[in-house]
Amino acid sequence: MRLVQFRANDGRRGVAAVDEGQALRLDADSVYDLALDAMKSLKPLQELARARRTREVVDLDRAEAEGRLLAPLDHPLPARCWITGTGLTHLGSAEARDKMHAKIAGPEAELSDSMKMFKWGVDGGKPAGGGPGVQAEWFFKGNGSTLVASGQPIPLPEFALDGGEEPEVVGLYVIAEDGAPCRLGYALGNEFTDHAMERKNYLYLAHSKLRACSVGPELLMGELPADVRGISRILRNGKVIWEKPFSSGESNMSHHLASLEHHHFKYPIFRRPGDVHLHFFGTSTLSCQDGIVPEPGDQFEITAAAFGRPLRNRLARANWASPTMRVL
Repeated sequence: MRLVQFRANDGRRGVAAVDEGQALRLDADSVYDLALDAMKSLKPLQELARARRTREVVDLDRAEAEGRLLAPLDHPLPARCWITGTGLTHLGSAEARDKMHAKIAGPEAELSDSMKMFKWGVDGGKPAGGGPGVQAEWFFKGNGSTLVASGQPIPLPEFALDGGEEPEVVGLYVIAEDGAPCRLGYALGNEFTDHAMERKNYLYLAHSKLRACSVGPELLMGELPADVRGISRILRNGKVIWEKPFSSGESNMSHHLASLEHHHFKYPIFRRPGDVHLHFFGTSTLSCQDGIVPEPGDQFEITAAAFGRPLRNRLARANWASPTMRVL
């Protein structure tokens, strides 16, 4: 079962449960409220969602066509929605993996910082004895004010050197009253990044990540399949200019998901009751690796069967210029 947030024709928010090809409206205004109710009632989210189903069928195709889909999880106060991620977590294709392993076979002192971190993940990201593995690269992405729903334009700031897609799986969480992170499920994500800025100097990674991102449109409840397969593509003027398969899930990763979650939520600042967290788990498939430079008007499309309908966003120029500094 998957959950979708949308706006009805009258502008009110709604939630639909997608199961066996049918979308039924729930007696809930938001997934966030549904999660809070699940915590209070001590019922699994899927069980509560089934119990809250009405007989009203939601036309999600129409909602998508009319731009009324919302991100699958958000917070009433956008600043209380944390968006973060981890990188260098995926093994990649067989060819890329062979190249990586060839590079990390030499003395560690001769490796770049990125290759060292990849090697640490390969060696210790999935400890045989259980428990948390080595921590991965971590970055801050933004908050709910930079979260873009499927079907909405993804902004390219005027100061950006470029803007490229990153097809990823995203973990969705709400923090309980006792500070325990509660995972609702997973969704597709486009962890849109300025790769040209990152390549200019790796210490610009933090700057390159401070962009908008897109998540959704469907929230997959329960456990993530070990082997997630999908397609990432870019369309220009309605024609595909780049397309490539991507893979995720623990079978294709050098880290356990539980370990990545542990190293994020071990910090008390990320365990404030009531907060929402959207955490990107990384990717190994990027159009920039093939020399593609997305242009305003291009459409990013990310799809994987486990997540239902695709995540689609057009690239659009945006003015993020700051007002003149004032001294008080």
